[in-house]
Amino acid sequence: MDLSGSRVLIADDNEQNRELLDAYLADEGYEIIMANDGQATIDAVAANQPDVILLDIMMPRMSGYEVCEQLKADPEKRGIPVLMVTALNEMGDIEKAVKAGCDDFLTKPVNQLELKTRVRSLLRVRHLSNERDRLLAYLEEMEQRILKPKETA
Repeated sequence: MDLSGSRVLIADDNEQNRELLDAYLADEGYEIIMANDGQATIDAVAANQPDVILLDIMMPRMSGYEVCEQLKADPEKRGIPVLMVTALNEMGDIEKAVKAGCDDFLTKPVNQLELKTRVRSLLRVRHLSNERDRLLAYLEEMEQRILKPKETA
């Protein structure tokens, strides 16, 4: 499965962290989008429809927890995988992230191989889910075409 061209949103209030994650993913062929706070992340999701979000927890204007909860509450955005990337590593932080709806969790400092592997895995899931949805819509359309003439007869 070719994942190049997938859109990855990196949301972190620290510019060096954003640049590091961007550099770690640079050779993967992803389209990288950046956001520097919680509200900018929500806006970037609406404007760009990313395929995966790398989300810091501690951000101004809206925490990563709040961003994740808001995205997962929206039927049009809940399918976007969220990978929390944070310096917080207490069990309570992880539990809170999972309750907010995150799909995976990485602790800073991030290992490049681990980041690439998890992003690739989440992108595969996202693309397979999109393909499933397209196939289900197609089957539903075909079913309607087949049933419609019988109903009018």
